[in-house]
Amino acid sequence: MDEIKIRGLEISACHGVKDFEKIDRQPFIFDADIKTSFFAAAQTDDLNLTVNYSKICALITEITQGNTFALIEKLAYECAFAIFERFERVEGVSLTVWKPKAPMKRKFENVGVSVSLKREKAYLSLGSSMGDKKLYLDTAIEKLNSTRGVKVEKVSSYMKTQPYGGVAENEFLNCAVCISTFLAPHDLLDEIHRIEEECGRIREKRWGDRTLDIDIIFFGNLQIADETLTIPHADYQNRDFVKIPLKEIAPHLIK
Repeated sequence: MDEIKIRGLEISACHGVKDFEKIDRQPFIFDADIKTSFFAAAQTDDLNLTVNYSKICALITEITQGNTFALIEKLAYECAFAIFERFERVEGVSLTVWKPKAPMKRKFENVGVSVSLKREKAYLSLGSSMGDKKLYLDTAIEKLNSTRGVKVEKVSSYMKTQPYGGVAENEFLNCAVCISTFLAPHDLLDEIHRIEEECGRIREKRWGDRTLDIDIIFFGNLQIADETLTIPHADYQNRDFVKIPLKEIAPHLIK
């Protein structure tokens, strides 16, 4: 993957926790690495086939001077998100915000924060076994698509399945969804939990009946195994209600 590099973009703006920082401008310095492919631009010498670094700088300036945030962490994420949203050719962003005049009673050269995001495809399994099941799935897909950093690209047919795991009693309605996202996997999981809660999900009994269940099955080529998340999903190969809808929208992933 090719990269466009921006170094030392200095912007005067007002960001900080202290009251005077919200009215007195100070310098903020940006370094950015923009992952994209500009092979076609190199062959044709056509600016439209690459990412215009001047427009990237203008966007960072617009966000930095058009807002006042307490934290440079917030500033960094806002700039990174906006770059993805404004430029479809961008596949990855690594961005650092430096605050050389931070009001600390210590001698220091600089302080800053960095954020690194990558556009990925992820595949989710959705299910409902309570209430208006179709409405819950429809609502979940709408909420996913309206989540910042997530775009729903494909939705499988809905299918009725029998409960799995020996705890739930009701028939399920299931589907699979392909999304494009530049959220990190655990951040996507947090958004999924929010959507489940907004749809009335109560976590009382594992594998019990629920209004909405969303599982991350695949996330790019990542492999994750920790206390909160396992990717690929640990048991997806034994679940036809996952495999059949997934095979409909991503036959290359399911044997």
